[in-house]
Amino acid sequence: MNIELESIGTIHTEFKEIEGMPIQPTGAKGIKGTIEIKDKFVDGLKDLKDFSHIHLIYLLHKVEGYKLEVKPFMDTKTHGVFATRSPKRPNRIGMSVVKVNKVEGNKVHVENVDILNGTPLLDIKPYVPQLYEDTIDELKIGWFESKHQKAKSQKSDDRFK
Repeated sequence: MNIELESIGTIHTEFKEIEGMPIQPTGAKGIKGTIEIKDKFVDGLKDLKDFSHIHLIYLLHKVEGYKLEVKPFMDTKTHGVFATRSPKRPNRIGMSVVKVNKVEGNKVHVENVDILNGTPLLDIKPYVPQLYEDTIDELKIGWFESKHQKAKSQKSDDRFK
């Protein structure tokens, strides 16, 4: 099956190069960016200003190829790519939760951005944790449990290569 997606806009950030970019939103706290929505999709921004946070779903446009097993920067052993947030995925899709600062016309001003400048945006969804509160009884985060503090200080390395 062939799937076609259309970008709804572009994510603009201070990160012109992959090197030095935060690896996760927790390492990008306070870093600001702007989402520029294509004119034909602007009406879809109605009421977005009433949400404090949103999910950004985007194309990892600088990633080439994929690996089914990867070694995350926070661990010394490999894991299946679907048990990681590695960008080396079969379908180069990235997702981040960011804070909404302001919506002006076709621009959404956000912060806590760990995304490369010029990244094509595929979709925006409101972040609503209450939708999950009755379904997550026994949360487990696998190998990440003992490693998550490392995510705050790490910058990008060769994970896109």
